[in-house]
Amino acid sequence: MRTIQFREAVCEAMSEEMRRDESVYLMGEEVAEYNGAYKASKGMLDEFGPKRVIDTPIAELGFAGIAVGSAMNGNRPIVEFMTFNFSLVGIDQIINNAAKMRQMSAGQFSMPIVFRGPTASAGQLAATHSQAFENWYANTPGLKVVVPSNPYDAKGLLKSAIRDNDPVIFMESEQMYGDKGEVPEGEYTIPLGVADIKREGKDVTIVSFGKIIKEAFIAADELEKEGISCEVIDLRTVRPMDYDAILNSVKKTNRLVVLEEAWPFASVASEITYMVQERAFDYLDAPVQRITTADTPAPYSPVLLKEWLPNSEDVVKAVKKVMYK
Repeated sequence: MRTIQFREAVCEAMSEEMRRDESVYLMGEEVAEYNGAYKASKGMLDEFGPKRVIDTPIAELGFAGIAVGSAMNGNRPIVEFMTFNFSLVGIDQIINNAAKMRQMSAGQFSMPIVFRGPTASAGQLAATHSQAFENWYANTPGLKVVVPSNPYDAKGLLKSAIRDNDPVIFMESEQMYGDKGEVPEGEYTIPLGVADIKREGKDVTIVSFGKIIKEAFIAADELEKEGISCEVIDLRTVRPMDYDAILNSVKKTNRLVVLEEAWPFASVASEITYMVQERAFDYLDAPVQRITTADTPAPYSPVLLKEWLPNSEDVVKAVKKVMYK
């Protein structure tokens, strides 16, 4: 199997779906002439032309609204935000129109839109460019939220997202675009709403998603040396969430740690914790532990940023806490 970068997997997914369906097109800032801010649309303008790969003004509210109207008229737009921090400018169109149009029109209009781009921190980009909004969008009925952690998942999930008839928030990471992974040559998709057990284990369940899951893998390797076996679950899709995968794992390990790169209050980890205590309380041998960023805006200082972000050491401590070690 060949090895390609995350950005190449994203590009392949979009290109394959655009070849398959002429109603699919891409628009966003710098997606065409510049080949994408992160080179995730490299070569697409040359292949599909300016009517299907469209450079937009710096006006997220405007082109998010265009996407909604376009979808109502039978197209399948892919909207790239240079970062989901900038999606806040267009959030009215996403929350009040894209997410609600199917219900408000009594099913007359579907909303096959993918809003994609990087989420969370990407190094020293300070408070307004380092935010994770997975829980914000997952809180909204009508939206699906996907956060892949590797090139293989990114391609399969993005192809499914583009084919979906509901609006999908597809969140990537600036720090993952250069990541390499094995991706098959042939056609494949990954269904939305299905988690993946990335590592089998028997002592404790660690649930995570997106780029921060790498810290869980590092921690699991370290803990294995001490005789602690960790099962690592990659949610892949935050909404709809694969609760059964989490619950089945917790029933096996009896312990749960949730790792998330977001603020703690009303986080995805909070939702998981509630569902586990409601549906698997009698299986727990320890209180659920969640690991998040500090409950402050992201600092610019590299020293403070390191303290703000969750890391593998935090995961090791949390696992040992639920193991009473």
